[in-house]
Amino acid sequence: MAIFYPIVCFFIIDTVGITAYFQQPQEAFSSLSARLTSLGASDIIILSSGMCGAILAGITIRLLRKSGYRMF
Repeated sequence: MAIFYPIVCFFIIDTVGITAYFQQPQEAFSSLSARLTSLGASDIIILSSGMCGAILAGITIRLLRKSGYRMF
């Protein structure tokens, strides 16, 4: 999940559709960079906390599996 989280964040932040990245990449990426630079501190904290949570969840699952815990 930590690998896909930045991609999900880009789609949350940007208002351009997915197809615009293939049809009009210059406009789509310039719109994305403008939206990224206009993020507030609270938005950055929320998105960073989500990334940290995804990483910590992966570490926790690996440690639990290593110690013999099975979920199902």
